[in-house]
Amino acid sequence: MWNDTQDRLPTSPAASAQGAPLAGVRVLDLTRLLPGPMCTLHLADLGADVIKIEDLGAGDYAVDGVRRQVNRNKRGIRLDLKQPQGVQTLLRLCERADVLVESFRPGVMDRLGVGVSAVQAHNPRLIYCSITGYGQTGPMRDAAGHDMNYAALTGVADQMGRADAPPALSSIPVADLLGGTMPAVMGILAALFDASRTGRGRHVDVAIADGLLAHAVIPHMAVARGGRARPLGTDKLTGALACYDHYATADGRWMAVGALEPKFWRRFCTCIGRPDLADHLPDAEAPDRHAVKAEVAAVLRQHSQAHWAALFAQEDCCVTPVLRLDEALAHPQMQARGMAVTAPAGDKQLGPPVRISGHDFAVRHDAPAPGQHTDEVLAELGWSEEEREQLRRVAAIG
Repeated sequence: MWNDTQDRLPTSPAASAQGAPLAGVRVLDLTRLLPGPMCTLHLADLGADVIKIEDLGAGDYAVDGVRRQVNRNKRGIRLDLKQPQGVQTLLRLCERADVLVESFRPGVMDRLGVGVSAVQAHNPRLIYCSITGYGQTGPMRDAAGHDMNYAALTGVADQMGRADAPPALSSIPVADLLGGTMPAVMGILAALFDASRTGRGRHVDVAIADGLLAHAVIPHMAVARGGRARPLGTDKLTGALACYDHYATADGRWMAVGALEPKFWRRFCTCIGRPDLADHLPDAEAPDRHAVKAEVAAVLRQHSQAHWAALFAQEDCCVTPVLRLDEALAHPQMQARGMAVTAPAGDKQLGPPVRISGHDFAVRHDAPAPGQHTDEVLAELGWSEEEREQLRRVAAIG
């Protein structure tokens, strides 16, 4: 990716030994809150040198716990892009970078003088990724929004929850992460691969609403066939089937029964002592489906979650306990996969979702304080001490 071998930052011995797949890739991260910082977190965890750029005011105003989690393995600097010297500093940084990620509303970066054209004039190889709610085009390009708004407008909220109840809310912002973070990572990596062949960067335009809608493949089947999605509770994934639902246990906990296939359903019925129900094969149109579900519910209410979890841990029929997050992190499977990690400062954090041979994930350093590495980064990239002092005198850096 680099224009010249002299442009490369020194890689730590640990990163080199681990074979980090993105070692040597430099990312400028101007994003805030969740979708953008999660995108660059994935890149940082894979070895990229991510430089988090904040303004000299509020900066990234994510709550502290989120900030510490999503900004690990990054370095932090502060620039004032409302100052000409701050703009020139960013453009100079872009000359030695591979990727820039921003999440301002469309047009903001252009008005600041650091839009796609201005940046790529300084570095034609640079990948410029913009993450917004509704994208760079369309009548809603300038509209504000949050996770629930994107889910609502795309028809996804209509497919989340229970029949005869309001659309479900979740503390895991599915639109932000599935619709924003992951498409941005995908687009950046594809554009990086292309730039390595062509020497030309691209503008990656990610709309959170697009990314969420693009994954609504199951309900879309009904739309494609009949013009609209099936109402909640009438489709196989939203509660119509006895073999695919959550069931309460005697202690007020829940079991997730996902025995969709006939072989799993038959095994499940045998395990709960009701082999007679196995002949009632899952069918969303079966007239007795509600009665079968009531029979299953009555059986599972007879014992605690721990009882059923122990039983089904030995059976291959897609039945699992509904765990709390703390329980999930302590589960042997999640422990074996390294999904519970501890940062150098002692923070309990979530592990990365990708395992790559030859690369051992590590929290190399904690999330930076705002501007913690300003001098370090600028000095590495050629700014003299005098130049840095001049930028600080005019409040272009912090």
